[in-house]
Amino acid sequence: MKHQKVTPMRFKDDGEIPNNENLPVILYSGVFAQDPNDIRPAFERHNWTNSWVGGVFDYHHYHSNAHEVLGVLNGQVSIKIGGRDGTTFDLEKGDVIVLPAGTGHKEMSSSFEFEMVGAYPFGMDYNLKTGEPEERPGVLKDIEEVTLPDQDPVFGTEGPLLEIWHEE
Repeated sequence: MKHQKVTPMRFKDDGEIPNNENLPVILYSGVFAQDPNDIRPAFERHNWTNSWVGGVFDYHHYHSNAHEVLGVLNGQVSIKIGGRDGTTFDLEKGDVIVLPAGTGHKEMSSSFEFEMVGAYPFGMDYNLKTGEPEERPGVLKDIEEVTLPDQDPVFGTEGPLLEIWHEE
């Protein structure tokens, strides 16, 4: 595994999707390109559990009570991060993206064979929020209260997520 393709990115609250202005999204490009089958075991080794395998919802949503890591097991996906005015990323087999609590995401398109694994630090249960106005009052407080992970989902205790998120 390699560290060199780690990219942190920030997304602002757009009034509908809060995103997380305190913690950046972190993209690990091609980190599991040689062995995508190690994605889920790596997440589990590093205390990111309560995992699932499947796709991403095709509508804007976020989780206000948990951070989420997504790793592409097979195929490719275009995923919009940050809400309606966010940025679309093309992810492929072996890519991993960490979404801090509150970060909007939506599948725009994917290849037929696309498959992804998702997991949460400490096996957190996650809620599903879609940016409806009635959700708004409580979610900002929820996002602030989400515990920082104790390990990077890819690299464990030596990972860049710990440096980037803990210096915030």
